[in-house]
Amino acid sequence: MSAALNMFGVHRVLAGDLHMEDVALSEIAGSFGTPTFVYSRAALTTAYQQLDNALKKTRNGKPHLICYAVKANSNLAVLSVFAKLGAGFDIVSGGELRRVLAAGGAPEKVVFSGLGKTRDEISFALLTGIKGFNVESESELRRISEIAVAINKIARISLRVNPDVDAKTHPYISTGLKNNKFGVAFDRAIGTYQLASSLPNIEIAGVDCHIGSQLSDASPLLEAMGRLVNLADKLESIGIPIQHICPGGGIGITYADEPNINIENYVAALEQALSSGGKTRDVELLLEPGRLLTGNAGVLLTKVEYVKPTDSKNFLVVDAAMNDLIRPSLYQAHHEIVMAAASKDAVSRIYDVVGPVCESADVLGRDRTLAAREGDLVAILSAGAYGFVMSSNYNTRPRAAEVMVDGANAQLVRARETIDELFRGEYLVNLC
Repeated sequence: MSAALNMFGVHRVLAGDLHMEDVALSEIAGSFGTPTFVYSRAALTTAYQQLDNALKKTRNGKPHLICYAVKANSNLAVLSVFAKLGAGFDIVSGGELRRVLAAGGAPEKVVFSGLGKTRDEISFALLTGIKGFNVESESELRRISEIAVAINKIARISLRVNPDVDAKTHPYISTGLKNNKFGVAFDRAIGTYQLASSLPNIEIAGVDCHIGSQLSDASPLLEAMGRLVNLADKLESIGIPIQHICPGGGIGITYADEPNINIENYVAALEQALSSGGKTRDVELLLEPGRLLTGNAGVLLTKVEYVKPTDSKNFLVVDAAMNDLIRPSLYQAHHEIVMAAASKDAVSRIYDVVGPVCESADVLGRDRTLAAREGDLVAILSAGAYGFVMSSNYNTRPRAAEVMVDGANAQLVRARETIDELFRGEYLVNLC
């Protein structure tokens, strides 16, 4: 049994059927069809509380805030679970802010990241009363000041500093090197903070960075944290006090057999960095996890349409595809794939698990040993992060349904799209 299957103990096999908490995935398929993303409220809660409890223990009464990275999974039900747990939110668009508000999130716990914030997004965020902006450039800083003056609001800002630290992860999700598009170069940070201190309606709140995603080694994260602390000290020495420090997110999960970052040790190391040199730095510690909280809380449930043996390879053609889960095609990512329900009289063979999309890249898993027949159910594990949120309608395929399991209850939290909904908003033209 894979590590991902056993994560937090919420995926269980009873009588040959895979369960999410107390509900068999076969029952969910019968009620809601396939493909369907299925999330466990217990897993979401456990992941959040594991991090929150480690911070409470280590910080010993000093303030901290977990700002869940909405881009990982923005379903309203998922956001609502975290809002009720007291989470903050890290957003990268005005649309994500509206989702957080609709889910009951507190605007004063929202930080707005992303390097292309529009005027309308900035204005809406200021009027909403968010905690602050993670600023990515001098141009953005000036724009925020201009808008804040125009609407008579104070904009609290942090700079997203690019510490030039190699996250040692996939190049598409590495964001902290000097040749990446993100952040303010480290050697320009002090000058940019001085600019911020001179601009009207700007309040400097903190320093922030994010070096990448799916990290299995804490050393790059801790190296970046050390640089942030040193920068905060330099800023304080020139009269720019810092209220919070945020080393971002990026902690990876176990998809197959990857090593884990020990959460308690990581948080303790962050606290040690905050007290380095014998100093007491009275700052709030912010973290911006996404995948860590949702990745192993979800599966993608799919059905085998065809078993296709060939002379060189066997294929399982399923009804999920790269438009539903693009990570294997885009990042060459590995997701464990298991039978969701025991198959009768099926022979175990090695298959490539593929979807129906008209692309050779539409492979969800290569060389997987499965005992499956046509009509059987398959579960693609660790699909709670960057699954539905990155899905598309390629090949005019409606997006999947989403279901939340809470104990013995399974609730539809997003209806499956229909073909008619895909056509809505399109118009024919009268051509001569």
